[in-house]
Amino acid sequence: MKTVFRYALPYKWPMFIAILLMLLELSVELIQPLLIGRIIDEGIMKEDLNTVLIWGSVMMALAFIALFTGVVNSYFAAHAAQSFGYDLRQALFRRVQTFSLAAFLRFPTSSLITRLTSDVTLAQTALFMGLRIMARAPLMALGSLIMAFVVSPKLAVFLLIGSPFLAVFLVVMARKGVHLFGQVQRRLDGVNQLVQENLQAVRLIKAYLRGVFETNRFSKAASALKKDSVHAMRLMELILPVLLFIMNVSFMAVLWFGADEVRNSNMPVGDVVAVVNYTMRMTSAFSMFSFLIVIFSRAKASSDRMEELLVADGDLEKLEIAGNCQHGAVSVRFEHVSFRYPGTNEDVLRDVSFEVPAGEKLVIMGATGSGKSTMLQLLPRMFTATEGTVWIDGKNIADWPLDTLRNLTGYVPQQSMLFTGSITDNLSWGKPDATANEIEEAAKKAHIHSSVMDFTDGYETRVGQRGVNLSGGQKQRLSIARALIRKPSLLILDDSTSALDVKTESSLWEALQEEDTTMLIVTQKIQTAQIADAILLLSDGEIVGYGAHEELLQTSAFYREIAKSQQNGGVA
Repeated sequence: MKTVFRYALPYKWPMFIAILLMLLELSVELIQPLLIGRIIDEGIMKEDLNTVLIWGSVMMALAFIALFTGVVNSYFAAHAAQSFGYDLRQALFRRVQTFSLAAFLRFPTSSLITRLTSDVTLAQTALFMGLRIMARAPLMALGSLIMAFVVSPKLAVFLLIGSPFLAVFLVVMARKGVHLFGQVQRRLDGVNQLVQENLQAVRLIKAYLRGVFETNRFSKAASALKKDSVHAMRLMELILPVLLFIMNVSFMAVLWFGADEVRNSNMPVGDVVAVVNYTMRMTSAFSMFSFLIVIFSRAKASSDRMEELLVADGDLEKLEIAGNCQHGAVSVRFEHVSFRYPGTNEDVLRDVSFEVPAGEKLVIMGATGSGKSTMLQLLPRMFTATEGTVWIDGKNIADWPLDTLRNLTGYVPQQSMLFTGSITDNLSWGKPDATANEIEEAAKKAHIHSSVMDFTDGYETRVGQRGVNLSGGQKQRLSIARALIRKPSLLILDDSTSALDVKTESSLWEALQEEDTTMLIVTQKIQTAQIADAILLLSDGEIVGYGAHEELLQTSAFYREIAKSQQNGGVA
């Protein structure tokens, strides 16, 4: 928890003030039973109204002091806790931004969402409650015990007897709580994952009438979450009855022996009332523990999960802020490259070697799962080759500063991703300082300008979440325009024209001919392959063919099969 709660250190002064106010409030509460005892012994028993009024006024003043300090304590505690939560969430988000794709394989999106939302909130709540009652509860219990000894050591012994049992019981329950609530948070990850998948695939679910099936899947995940939550809460709910039982036994013993002492005139009534009052305050303090253990068990489990993100030292990317990098087309060379995903034993790419001269176009073709997308992701160092070397412009890719490398690269992934905002906002992702003319020029090259102008608001048209209000072809062309706006030296198109009609795609390739860039294009379309300088065929992670269109028609049965299927109107 140290790693997580160090983000509270910048707010040590508000926390210090909150703790001081809490101690002042606590001191006032511990004095009150003594005053009650004095009012009884010196005022009520002696029928001295003046004494009752004087000490009653003092108690009233102390009550107002306690109220004031409690309110101000809450203000500083809330400020510190909310600021801590903000900083922690920011730190986690920044950390996630440095993750490589390999790191995201270890931390699923649903888990990251839970850690940045629910887990942070639990830690934030724990800090607030800590400043309000965490120290207050043990100090109230200890202070009440000490004050009870000051008033009457004989009666205070009964309070002392049960304390060791309570302490051991609370420690055991806290440890069990951390384990159980950790499991609850993992179950919550699973529920979040199902919700995320269903929201993303809502059209597919409706098209295939899978609503009932997905509802059943969700019910099972929610049921598992409910089962673990109930188990954890049932265990935690045992705390309060056990605490109250032990304290009530002590309370009855104090009353029993206190009454005997008063009957034998060995102790004034006021002292017995004071000890009884301290017993009740101890009971209240231990009752707080049952509440605190639940909060801090959950916070400890959440802190451990957040700490996994904060201390992860592998698969991180270190980026520096790079300016606009002006560079012409670059050459690309793969030299005996093999790759396997972290945690797996099978190579996705095996001994891949090829070269693309600067300014040329390489089309990559192959069946689903042959390693095409993985190979392209090695270029901007989304992943690092397991064996072999990737060269860009004659320089080992590992020697390129990551920010410079990615500034040279225009990457259009297989799944077009647009963000909530205007079309201008989405296109300027490729170049944050892009002018309106540059945005329009890139849109024209991607053959999306006319479509944008058909919208009522033009480039200020709002894009729905994940581009829900756009067609597949429009999303692909906007993604291509976003890559073109930065004038990349290396343009990577991962099956990024699959939704375009023949005429639009042909016009797009014609426009891209003028770009000073090297292109690596994944496609299954023979028409696209024909415009390339070379075609690379992949099968199960290995190169099974390389050459121009006409050459491969003569030498590759695999390529001829693709060409034949498309000539016959089939799908390769």
